[in-house]
Amino acid sequence: MNNWIIKSHSGLGKEIISIDDLPNFEEAVGFVYKITNIVTGRFYIGKKSLYSERKTKISNREKTQTKTRKTFKRVVKESNWKTYCGSCAELTEEIALTDSKFYQREILEVCCSKKYLGYCEISHQFKNDVLTANSYNGNILGRYFPSDIENCK
Repeated sequence: MNNWIIKSHSGLGKEIISIDDLPNFEEAVGFVYKITNIVTGRFYIGKKSLYSERKTKISNREKTQTKTRKTFKRVVKESNWKTYCGSCAELTEEIALTDSKFYQREILEVCCSKKYLGYCEISHQFKNDVLTANSYNGNILGRYFPSDIENCK
């Protein structure tokens, strides 16, 4: 799969290889992305977090070393964003069956909070009219579907 590309204001694309390549990477929580099939023009818009957080049990040995009474701790690590190819089952299946060089992965916006990340994803989905366009997105928020936007006749 090709690396992520982020376009600057001048329109030139910059390849993103690590988190350090992202603008405002110190505060970045995630990004809104667009994956496009170059051959058909079909696209998918979604969001991806840069970090994942898990709750893990603290071992007895660690409890005695740190002198804590807690039973769980939160562990934060980098997510699989470098190799991520979307959460749409149809898209990931299509990428697996065809050559991944026919797909372009583009970062539309880098976000610095989880709430703003969710807002940006929805905003880009509405701006690109994913429910009526040539898109892999089957719904927005699991609430708006293509069949819901048909007007009365």
